[in-house]
Amino acid sequence: MHTVPDDPRAVAAFLARKPATALDGVGPVTARTLDAYGLGEVGQITAAPPGTLQRILGATAGRAVYERAHGIDRAPVTPNSLARSIGAEHRFPGDELDPVRCRRALLALADELGLRLRADGQVARALTLTVRYPDRSVTTRGRALPEPTAHTPALTSLAYTLHESLARVRAVALRAEGLTAAERAARQLTFDPSDDKARRIEAVTDQARARFGARAARPAGTEAVG
Repeated sequence: MHTVPDDPRAVAAFLARKPATALDGVGPVTARTLDAYGLGEVGQITAAPPGTLQRILGATAGRAVYERAHGIDRAPVTPNSLARSIGAEHRFPGDELDPVRCRRALLALADELGLRLRADGQVARALTLTVRYPDRSVTTRGRALPEPTAHTPALTSLAYTLHESLARVRAVALRAEGLTAAERAARQLTFDPSDDKARRIEAVTDQARARFGARAARPAGTEAVG
């Protein structure tokens, strides 16, 4: 977990290189629109005049994105409310061309999101993948999951699908969208013994990680992700 000092300049520096989807309310469609105008990162959005964002996104959406990029959120605060989305990001030390390393990073991100969802008793309805390139341009792809889930293999499988054909990346980020309480979501029974076994193992490893830390047990392959 990254801790940012309680200083507006430190917060601005931390957010500057984040993809536009890091802002609440910016989904894949809005992110693609912003990227087409060279506004794929929060820092670029912050530097843009509010009128420009309103012309690109419309008056209401443009104003909301401008304010959130500057740390202003006028939505009412509900104590102890569940998050509507959660995200995780991995930055490579340089331009990454190896698809194996990219898949390892995606596996680690999906594992982190799955663990957090299960710990909060939530499931996700969709995933959004944001890929940043050396020239600071970004690609954003989103897709609904077959069913609401917090199961790491299901999240990983969709993350891999979203990443297909993308190369020479600098950073990858995953965001679980459309979160809802797990108790309210129905799961399709598969009658597949291997699926039931995987979910039982996942529950046991979650308990171990809750007690001994997230690194106590991780999917094979994530150890190589720095």
